[in-house]
Amino acid sequence: MTKLLDGIEYPTDLRKLPTHRLKAVCDEVRAYLLDSVSRSSGHLASGLGTVELTVALHYVYNTPKDKLVWDVGHQAYPHKILTGRKHQLHTIRQKDGLHPFPWREESEYDVLSVGHSSTSISAALGMAVAAQRSGSNEKVVSVIGDGAMTAGMVFEAMNHAGDIKPDMLVVLNDNDMSISENVGALNQHFARLLSGRFYTKIREQGKKLLKPLPPIHHLASRAEEHMKGMMAPGTIFEELGFNYIGPIDGHDIDTLVETLKNMKHLRGPQLLHVVTQKGKGYRPAEADPIGYHGVPKFDPAQSTLPSKKPGIPSYSEVFGDWLCDHAQSDAKLMAITPAMREGSGMVKFSKLYPDQYFDVAIAEQHSVTYAAGLAIAGLKPVVAIYSTFLQRAYDQVIHDVALQNLDVLFAVDRAGIVGADGPTHQGAFDLSYLRCIPNMVVMTPSDEQECRDMLYTGYCHLGPAAVRYPRGSGTGVKLREQDTLLEIGKSRAVHEGNEVAILNFGTLLPEALAVAESIDASVIDMRFVKPLDTHAIIEAAKRHKLLVTLEENAVAGGAGSAVNEALAEAQISVSTLNIGLPDEFIKHGSQTEVKEELGLTADAITARIQHHLA
Repeated sequence: MTKLLDGIEYPTDLRKLPTHRLKAVCDEVRAYLLDSVSRSSGHLASGLGTVELTVALHYVYNTPKDKLVWDVGHQAYPHKILTGRKHQLHTIRQKDGLHPFPWREESEYDVLSVGHSSTSISAALGMAVAAQRSGSNEKVVSVIGDGAMTAGMVFEAMNHAGDIKPDMLVVLNDNDMSISENVGALNQHFARLLSGRFYTKIREQGKKLLKPLPPIHHLASRAEEHMKGMMAPGTIFEELGFNYIGPIDGHDIDTLVETLKNMKHLRGPQLLHVVTQKGKGYRPAEADPIGYHGVPKFDPAQSTLPSKKPGIPSYSEVFGDWLCDHAQSDAKLMAITPAMREGSGMVKFSKLYPDQYFDVAIAEQHSVTYAAGLAIAGLKPVVAIYSTFLQRAYDQVIHDVALQNLDVLFAVDRAGIVGADGPTHQGAFDLSYLRCIPNMVVMTPSDEQECRDMLYTGYCHLGPAAVRYPRGSGTGVKLREQDTLLEIGKSRAVHEGNEVAILNFGTLLPEALAVAESIDASVIDMRFVKPLDTHAIIEAAKRHKLLVTLEENAVAGGAGSAVNEALAEAQISVSTLNIGLPDEFIKHGSQTEVKEELGLTADAITARIQHHLA
């Protein structure tokens, strides 16, 4: 039963309760979250860990007037429960259901639409400056995890905030258990003391009194820093211009509320360091927070998640196996990931070849330039990165790798439609933004063996190369014992037909072949987006009435656009139809649902071709 939660639809209802009832509210929110996600699937461990913090923030701050900015958003399920979306939580990540992350169009309580990490402090800083300029008394709070703190953007934002000093609070949600021993009675007492009005008043008055005496003022400031440094790991934040408080227990609702009330009225940039436990309150998730980060439907009464049925390996697993196979005979192979070891299929490699594996944390820009440094030194780096995360390192790809024609292989995972994570994670743009870069080879495998062959080809190529492959399982093709070195820029004809030629780029090849069977079309697996097989394109244009390009990428600037450019340059006039992703951000839903909606099924493609011919 959720007696208290039944009466809470919005934070205004929460704020009517006395403080001593908040612990019961937290217990009910946690139970509701576990029950809902276990029935529908979604992100779990992160949200279980932020229940008390979420309740405390909405209790102390006057949201939505006060701005609460979540970083990434995996941890924002309790926030959705308390802000009018409790009864829709079971629809999260499903087509036409709640968005998986905070989303401005969904609720006035969602201040910033998010999906990629490390953006909250920059956005919160902008809001804090705007509040200061307008003279409003709005408060601004950024909630960011310890993993997201590794991104350079965070330090850029904090350095700026420490310089201009607006009133804002950054809550560092630290769920790394390695510092749990720092949380104890003494630290709790110290945090309350440093955030309290008495200490703050003494400190500010002391600064005013000592300001005319620079040597003494400097000595007092150093003494304060030294005292804090002995008690808490906040020196780096103090140096960036933030007043650091903590660490405190992020599951002690009373301490959280009292500390936040104290800090709410402090002037200038503040940082509150709270320590939480991912999966808090549900033992299996506490024991395996990574496994319970994103979960399918499961029975909470069972101590394990449903086991994955053996079957066709995912493209991520194909990539991971390829890494391991080639590392056996090549000590120069270096694999890099920006905090996506599990998602990119690199767990086995990280254990078998720890000296050749580098997780650089959430630092996409660094991962690419680090790879450039390895390549300059004669090693062979492979950067495993999601399509949408590679966007964050675009300048580094151009300036630090391609401009210098360095041997860096990009294994671009999650290319095309990813499904439930929605617009922030759909790999819709990588062909468009990679193919315009000089020196770059861009490959699109249509099955698992082609994926391995292209990885091998890109690895052996002297210069930068990218292989983009989708989320999910392959086609089930039988893998050869040895990978093949492909001829750069060479396509392959896979079906002969009349009138229509389908130029396929990537894993929509089964759909292309199904269309070819129904309308007697030719199919060419293009393989390379850059360099294009212009000879095959010109020959196809001579023999067919219509050329159809097929890709799981934005049509704007994508592979189809490259074909159009090649035909124009050759001064060949032929009817063309470019089929791919539309000029809009693709909403969430299952991969099958999204492809059906966008007309990327065999039946829909056939209908479009027939309409075009008519």
